[in-house]
Amino acid sequence: MSASPRVPSVRLPSGEQVPALGQGTWYMGERRDRARAEADALRLGLDLGLTLIDTAEMYADGGAEEVVAEAIAGRRDEVFVVSKVYPHNASRKGVPAACERSLKRLRTDRIDLYLLHWRGSHPLAETVAAFEALQRAGKIRHWGVSNLDTDDMEELAEVPGGEACATDQVLYHPGSRGIEFDLLPWCADRGIPLMAYSPFGHDPARLLRSRALTAVAARHGVTPAQVAIAWGLRSGRVISIPKAASADHVRENATAATLALTPEDLAEIDAAHPPPTRKQSLAML
Repeated sequence: MSASPRVPSVRLPSGEQVPALGQGTWYMGERRDRARAEADALRLGLDLGLTLIDTAEMYADGGAEEVVAEAIAGRRDEVFVVSKVYPHNASRKGVPAACERSLKRLRTDRIDLYLLHWRGSHPLAETVAAFEALQRAGKIRHWGVSNLDTDDMEELAEVPGGEACATDQVLYHPGSRGIEFDLLPWCADRGIPLMAYSPFGHDPARLLRSRALTAVAARHGVTPAQVAIAWGLRSGRVISIPKAASADHVRENATAATLALTPEDLAEIDAAHPPPTRKQSLAML
């Protein structure tokens, strides 16, 4: 899977290139009367080069996966599909059963990247073994994790096969930078890109009113949301997956892929939203 010329790419540990800017689906599929518009928005994103789509069995109890299925119908080979398994399903037997349900909802024969949604009670070694079995069966192409902190990632690296982890999907935006202290550099040293969910935070209206983001946006003639996305992509080691359920928001997000922030821009954002100076607990929504 190669990214569109309009969208930069990030290299997975396998060497495969994927778009640095994709599409999230959290809260999609919750209302039947919105499903068509949500699928249309995802299809427009594909047209604009946002060919990585992230979803999960948790989202709308599988409803988001069904929206994704509608969006990618007839275009499956263009899309890098990411989905996630619940922690309570992350056992040796639970993972393949959950994967089959996701495949059925997605109306596809494989998931490109399958993630453990967050850490639960099942041993990481058991989950990894189940992921590897799915890979051998051709049901998934890559596997990774979500919401794991540095100590969890260190533990994961020690289990058999754990070094094959393709990504860690975590909360990351200008107002939540704790991962920069240890998790981001730890992953960077091992060639593991991070995937940033909720790049506008749990309260987008608040973050996007930031004086720094609005000032930088004004200088570039863009929106604060576009600045927030470009900020997240600045290292070349992060994949951002903002959700957009309308055509205007999809176009706004896609345009952010080519926005280059200057050192002055980044310094202004740092002053308003300082990077961490000590270890912080991993933030989650």
